Amino acid sequence: MTDTDRGTQRDRDSAFYLFSPPSNQIFLSLIFCWSCYGCCVAFYLFTQQNLPACKPVLTPEWVFMTFLFIGFIFIPVGLVTLRASHSVVEIVERYDIGCVPEPFRINKVSYIQDDSIPKNCSFSFKVPKYMKAPIYIYYQLDNYYQNHRRYVKSRSDKQLLHGQNQHGISSCQPVEVNNDRPIIPCGLIAWSLFNDTFTFIRNRAELKVNRKNIAWKSDREHKFGKNVYPFNFQNGTLIGGGKLNPRIPLSDQEDLIVWMRTSALPSFRKLYGRIEKDLDVDDVVVVHLMNNYNTYSFGGKKKLVLSTTSWLGGKNDFLGLAYVFIGSSSVTIAVVFTLLHLLSQRH
Repeated sequence: MTDTDRGTQRDRDSAFYLFSPPSNQIFLSLIFCWSCYGCCVAFYLFTQQNLPACKPVLTPEWVFMTFLFIGFIFIPVGLVTLRASHSVVEIVERYDIGCVPEPFRINKVSYIQDDSIPKNCSFSFKVPKYMKAPIYIYYQLDNYYQNHRRYVKSRSDKQLLHGQNQHGISSCQPVEVNNDRPIIPCGLIAWSLFNDTFTFIRNRAELKVNRKNIAWKSDREHKFGKNVYPFNFQNGTLIGGGKLNPRIPLSDQEDLIVWMRTSALPSFRKLYGRIEKDLDVDDVVVVHLMNNYNTYSFGGKKKLVLSTTSWLGGKNDFLGLAYVFIGSSSVTIAVVFTLLHLLSQRH
């Protein structure tokens, strides 16, 4: 329809209204006025807060009962949560200082960077309580800021999933290419892969560590390619962390997958494996490890953690304490309000 046709149509509508019988004009006017009235009434009800709403009357009795109900629900839940947390047996051993030979403790950085110095280390611990399998093994790093903006961005998710591609890896700087060939996986996160290793001995027999299924299933299946293999990785002059087997696809390199899921806090734990045998009270476990990873340059700490789990997960008292605190506060407020109501009643 052209502009001329539209103008002609408007003229016809105007003529229909002007030259229609008086009854039609009155009918149209009533419809227009009624619609305007409806809009005005709805707006008036909204501005004057007269819309239908639930308006509970908060009598003192209702307030007391509400706070008491919250307290009687939250306190038992908090106590059950604390009990579950305390049932978890956890062993934490720091080893970054003890595994440095005495002559090198003045200059730990030179020790960790010198490949000619052996990095093997051993220590032992006694099991304080019965630990039911599976026993989860974690490595804990402190003062390690994986949430640094430049560190977090230094990766290529497309390359991890689809493989060798020199396009779209600029985000991996400064670890994207080496000798004009792309690095797979590229980026600072993969380059700084944790590479300390642990072996556990009990009663002169090695405890096997299951290192399968330690990464999220969604990460293995949807973020790391099954046909993508490490290429040109850690071949430069500056070696960051661990190396990867070039014959194993990235979807099966679970150490890398766990490490690539960066932490939001400077102190974090990452799953290393599982011991699928029970440990009895007073069992002595000897740990043989390779102290390869450099945390001495930035004052970091390394710890080995062995932990069982409960129906709520690992050891964490915060949730239980929060429930108990809120429940106790609610009961206290209910008692105070009750006393104030009884002492200041109107006669």
